[in-house]
Amino acid sequence: MSNLSSRSRVPLVLVGSPAQRDVNDAELAKSLIAGEAWAETETWRRFAPMVLTMAERALGSKPEADDLAQEVFARLFRRAHTLQDPNCLRSFVYSFAVRALKSQLRHRQLRAWLSFTSPDTLVDLRAITLDVESGDLLKKFYGILDRLSPRDRLVFMLRRVESMTMEEIACTMDISVSTAKRSMARASSRLSRWVDSDPALAALVEEAR
Repeated sequence: MSNLSSRSRVPLVLVGSPAQRDVNDAELAKSLIAGEAWAETETWRRFAPMVLTMAERALGSKPEADDLAQEVFARLFRRAHTLQDPNCLRSFVYSFAVRALKSQLRHRQLRAWLSFTSPDTLVDLRAITLDVESGDLLKKFYGILDRLSPRDRLVFMLRRVESMTMEEIACTMDISVSTAKRSMARASSRLSRWVDSDPALAALVEEAR
């Protein structure tokens, strides 16, 4: 991303840095808030896999997930001082990832009005082995996901793929539990109806379960 400062860029490429330290999340958070360079490196090493996996599953595109992860951690490092409870570092990272994903999905919906293109590199929601035919079906499934609103899609992904509780989802997305439950019910109902209308897709989803 061209708008990243050099300070924010450095930690993102030092995944294998010898600066890795054996500290718990709370200790790491305090050092991150204090602006210690090693803490940025360690935060990326510790949480980047989580963000990348969630982004790949939500977006269905590895390149988009890589770009989003860079954006998430650049913002996280700039806003580290806003973390009030060092014990909540993981949730803090999740919140940045979810906000970035929501923004990305909104932009994707906007682009859909201007283009008929779709992600070239798809990832499987449940890590099943894909052949050419099932890869095409998965592409179709992501097309169905694109029909959901950004909030409904994120709630569905966090619940069904990330296995978060409704309370965790509500906290991460800064919405009420009742709103999260309504989004989940709406997403599940619509997806079930759309998937059931395509026998091949229905079989793929059943296999992924």
